[in-house]
Amino acid sequence: MQSSTTAKRLYNITPFTLLDYPEKIACILWFAGCNMRCSYCYNPDIVLGKGHISYSDVLIFLDSRKHLLDGVVLSGGECTLHKGILPLIEQIRSMGLLVKIDTNGSNPPILAKLLKKKLIDYVALDFKAPESKFYDITKSYLFNGFESTLSLLLKADIPFEVRTTVHADLLNIEDLVGMIAYLEEKGYRGNYYIQHFINNTVTLQKLNYSVQQIDFELLSTPNIKVMVRS
Repeated sequence: MQSSTTAKRLYNITPFTLLDYPEKIACILWFAGCNMRCSYCYNPDIVLGKGHISYSDVLIFLDSRKHLLDGVVLSGGECTLHKGILPLIEQIRSMGLLVKIDTNGSNPPILAKLLKKKLIDYVALDFKAPESKFYDITKSYLFNGFESTLSLLLKADIPFEVRTTVHADLLNIEDLVGMIAYLEEKGYRGNYYIQHFINNTVTLQKLNYSVQQIDFELLSTPNIKVMVRS
């Protein structure tokens, strides 16, 4: 049986990014596998594929770049599903690197442990859909997990962002207004990032061409600023 350090859980590594960790120079660790099947997912190979890189390989890579990077982004797939992720993050932090996780919010027990141990510095939380459309878009019954994760982050003392990818056939303006109202009701204050679906890209399911005719930034409220990412 493979140990947690030798088991190959990562699909790939992006060695350098200026876009994925706000104001930081980082790399991205792409974890294989996910517990959702979002039709618009840009990473079908990662979601459906198997790992090629072990934690040991990751640590060797990071050791060679620890004076070049500010931080590490754990993405996927869904990084919180993987065994041994807590000790991996502990080792990353011991190198003096910051840690950001991208998560669909489905594993609040792991997030709670990470927060309690002060092992993460930034979180990007995907708000996939309102509860009424959550199964249709994610093919999962994991909205309660997302809700619990949001609650944990609202009580935590680290910065985090909420973001939604919008395809015109999946989410309409009424959905987005409702999602913003939901975030306000829960007590979220700050930026809410809307990410346009990128057409002509391989996705988990074949989708129609998405034509966006909404000025999303007009949906901002006094408490939540809607910002668009290309």
